[in-house]
Amino acid sequence: MAKIQLGARVDEDVAELAKKRAADLGLSVGDYLARLVQDDASGLRARAVDAAARFLAEHQAVFDDAEAAQEPRGVRAA
Repeated sequence: MAKIQLGARVDEDVAELAKKRAADLGLSVGDYLARLVQDDASGLRARAVDAAARFLAEHQAVFDDAEAAQEPRGVRAA
């Protein structure tokens, strides 16, 4: 597949995050961005977020109990 070059302006902190994340994955920034777009367009990203939300909803009591066990008496996280 032929490749074309795109230009995009992003905030400096976003560019640094993209570079670091791409490096963590062993990808070029271009390949990392291509993967993000493909995941988004295929619905993979949305399905992953939905699955995580369902998991948290089903197991919230476990997380609440673990958090309560670690808190000093009288202190409660918001």
